[in-house]
Amino acid sequence: MKYKRVLLKLSGEAFLGKRQYGIDPQFLRDIAQEIAEIKSKSSLQIAVVIGGGNIFRGLSASENGMNRVTADYMGMMATIMNALALQDALEQVNIETRVQTPFEIRQVAEPFILRRALRHLEKNRIVIFAGGTGNPYFTTDTAAVLRAVEIGADIILKATKVDGVYDKDPMKYADAKMFNKISYKDVLNKELNVMDSTAISLSKDNNLPLQVFNLNKKGNIAKVLSGEEIGTVIE
Repeated sequence: MKYKRVLLKLSGEAFLGKRQYGIDPQFLRDIAQEIAEIKSKSSLQIAVVIGGGNIFRGLSASENGMNRVTADYMGMMATIMNALALQDALEQVNIETRVQTPFEIRQVAEPFILRRALRHLEKNRIVIFAGGTGNPYFTTDTAAVLRAVEIGADIILKATKVDGVYDKDPMKYADAKMFNKISYKDVLNKELNVMDSTAISLSKDNNLPLQVFNLNKKGNIAKVLSGEEIGTVIE
């Protein structure tokens, strides 16, 4: 394998699948099968961070009058629901999985303890980091970079609904150009919005590469986990 340890960042909105709200069980089964395929062929260590946009978006709620801190905590709770759903899907295909959160919810998840997370990864378990950073005003993209740096991941694999990073929104502009590789500095200067600026800056400061790819193309998770150069690499 190209990598020893990776962090897979999934958007909460992707969990909608073909639904308008909530979690699509078929989508979860498809992701679990792709991850199981890779785990059966390798000893790749995989951590996961998931957003919560399919259930609740804290920023949107705050823009509509809700207190930002309250809204962000609600969004963090949504990521925990997604994490538990993914854990169940993975365990149904016989992959040992642990959910860790920065909150005390011992009935359903472990508290985030770095040494324990590393031990799980070394035992070939998948670790899902839920609950964001545990603090308001930080996105799950920033949480993904933070956890990736803490566990010493080789790369962050960010799944999106487009093929990679473009110079402008490919959903609006037919002439949008996709980058195969781009620097952290250019992402920030061009305000490309693939991740928030805090996440990109933290990646830059720690020399942590990111690979952005299309989650909606079946088989792409297996490809990117295998080290295939699809999508866009930011470094």
